[in-house]
Amino acid sequence: MIRKATLADRPRISEVRLAVRENQLSAASAGKVETTADWIFENATFWVWEEAGAVQGFSVADPRDGTIFGLFIHPDYEGRGLGQALLPLACEDVRAAGFAAATLTTGPGTRAERFYRTNGWEEIGRQDNGEIIFRKAL
Repeated sequence: MIRKATLADRPRISEVRLAVRENQLSAASAGKVETTADWIFENATFWVWEEAGAVQGFSVADPRDGTIFGLFIHPDYEGRGLGQALLPLACEDVRAAGFAAATLTTGPGTRAERFYRTNGWEEIGRQDNGEIIFRKAL
């Protein structure tokens, strides 16, 4: 079941985020992630996939800048189409905020890179740390 997250889901969302095999959260970025997550919980929407009584994946956009802030699936639920189902909801939140395109970043050579390329995201540059910047018209 896909639904909007509640504050009660936050611990499990964090568990899912920390369980991923790629794009692991660095100590340096943890503070920024928490601050942004606080704002989104107060002002926007986390979309969650709930199955077997728990959140197994989530997507979230930051409507302040038109970015897809996160799309993460628990490793036990990868390859089941959760990302395909959740990502359009975050993109719709970006579009509803007035953006004509969404952007996101991910590491090169990852499954996430392949996922975004396969789903029509266009590489528009690289960050200083080598992460790929993707854009998709909405």
